[in-house]
Amino acid sequence: MTPTDAKAVLHRYLQNHRDVMLWKLDGLSEYDARRPLTPTGTNLLGLVKHLAMVEAGYFGDVFGRPMPDKPRWFDDETPNIDLWAGADESQQDIVALYRRVWQHADRTIEELPLDAPGTVPWWGERGSVTLHRILVHVTAETARHAGHADIVRELIDGAAGLRRDNDNLWQADGEGWADYRERLQAVADAFRPDGAGG
Repeated sequence: MTPTDAKAVLHRYLQNHRDVMLWKLDGLSEYDARRPLTPTGTNLLGLVKHLAMVEAGYFGDVFGRPMPDKPRWFDDETPNIDLWAGADESQQDIVALYRRVWQHADRTIEELPLDAPGTVPWWGERGSVTLHRILVHVTAETARHAGHADIVRELIDGAAGLRRDNDNLWQADGEGWADYRERLQAVADAFRPDGAGG
């Protein structure tokens, strides 16, 4: 495989995960898109906003190609500012930002070779990187958050799956999923620490 082919494969995987992130927002109200559904506040719109900041940093600043017109909050040091959308940020605003960041990141990916050097200041001594390493890193991070998004979306309305065109899930009939979950719960109950299960 040539370096050009390798870069195309990595880029394709990154784009697939990007698309999943936006698919998980499809059809949701502003309320459901930003509802915190875990004890640490994980919410779909926040995940997309976070990934916009991640890509802007890694494919922009790291290679001396800062993204123009970054939102003010990119430089705000408020904890987790990138993991939730404020009242003045609509779902449409965050999606548009993510798409603008993709365009900027894609230019970096297309214009630089895989061995192009960059510096990640927040990585300290490990901060000397290549485009190849950053492509792998950002793809892995996006995939991780796509998994979070899948679970959060399922908690909202039951929608789940790998991709829009292939959910990669067992096709259960009727009460299939409820029966399956009940069977799993019965097995888990046998291991309850309070001894009530078995």
